[in-house]
Amino acid sequence: MSQDWRDLAFLHWAVDPDRVRPLLPDGIEPDLLDGRTYVGLVPFTMVGAGPGRDHPVPWLGTFLETNVRLYSRDRLGRPGVVFRSLDCDRLGVVLGARTGFGTPYRWARMRHDVLRHREGVRHHWASRVRWPCEGAADPSTRIDLVVGGRRTPTELDVFLTARWALHTTVAGRPLYIRNSHDPWPLHDARLLDLDDGLVAAAGLPGVTDREPDHVAFSPGVHTRFAFPRR
Repeated sequence: MSQDWRDLAFLHWAVDPDRVRPLLPDGIEPDLLDGRTYVGLVPFTMVGAGPGRDHPVPWLGTFLETNVRLYSRDRLGRPGVVFRSLDCDRLGVVLGARTGFGTPYRWARMRHDVLRHREGVRHHWASRVRWPCEGAADPSTRIDLVVGGRRTPTELDVFLTARWALHTTVAGRPLYIRNSHDPWPLHDARLLDLDDGLVAAAGLPGVTDREPDHVAFSPGVHTRFAFPRR
């Protein structure tokens, strides 16, 4: 599977590992940096997803996505991410991903606007879940940020972006799905406005009431996924 991830915002909050542990699959532990773990809110555009770079799926392979992610490590010590939610505006993608990979995709109304700003380029994302809504009525998010210059990745940048895999379960069986891409080109970013209910709906209420501990932007990378393995 090949795809491009474009125009990503990375918003992260440090959280107590004990809050995160019950939200992870069996056998998966929070991954830590300096004794802390993180929850991420990441909106972006998926472009040209398909069985190979020269074979993107028309229309269905390009869509908006916003995910809530946790940072994980399995019993073999392999790092990855666990997605608590993935919202996109293609119902077919939602149905296929939920069935085939056990990932918690949801169908949502979404938009992404790119605007001029006195400090640079401004990005606005908005999303409201349509289906399924589990435990919250139509959870939504609204994110506004302005992008600055290219930056040299910090240790925290690398910890949060160089994950290379996801942990998930299908029919109760754990799966480890690797991906490969170049290192993220990261830019400074300043959050202008945030009104978020997705992180709370993912099991961490109150977290996004405070300023994020990490904010970054990337124009994106090309990514390839390997076959799932245990």
